[in-house]
Amino acid sequence: MLFAITRTELVALFGEDRIATLPAAGFPPHAARTEGARLLRTVGVPTGTLSLRAPGPESGRLPLVREVADAEGAGEWPVIGWLLNAHLALDPDSGTVYAVDPDEETVRALHTDVSSLVHVTLRLQRLLEEFAFGRAGADEDADFERLDREVEHIRRTTSEVDPLPFGDEESVWSVVADEIAAGQRFAAGSPGAATLYG
Repeated sequence: MLFAITRTELVALFGEDRIATLPAAGFPPHAARTEGARLLRTVGVPTGTLSLRAPGPESGRLPLVREVADAEGAGEWPVIGWLLNAHLALDPDSGTVYAVDPDEETVRALHTDVSSLVHVTLRLQRLLEEFAFGRAGADEDADFERLDREVEHIRRTTSEVDPLPFGDEESVWSVVADEIAAGQRFAAGSPGAATLYG
């Protein structure tokens, strides 16, 4: 694991009802025993920016990449979630998480392992829920500069450990980070939304 993250840490930040997990039975047998599947089963991911994929109601299994996209070489990987327009798939052999674009039929490495996926989701979701505009004496431009610095800090510190999530400007996480820095993605009820949207 690249990042040490515990369920206790996630629950303390987001509450039990905001942590999504995947059942072991949802994975193909060869994938269920991997470290990535274990993390998704026992630690989970905060909900909001990223969504985990529910196993199919009939099969009880996660769909495989070949069922959602024509992506050569990735067909047997389970689809564990989605982010923007990309399906997220876990390669059970390497532990790498891939972004699969069904429209362009591309497969790009997004995380070296699942701990990196949880880490980035945690950091960006926490920023969305805790960042507040309108500090005493600060104008809007200063607030956006501060927000941009926060996003850049997440990019930089993540990239020091795992260069994949923000590896280029077109990765799905880079797009999400840019949207956050522009003041988008703040959910109703968050301190940021209260100031931005009234």
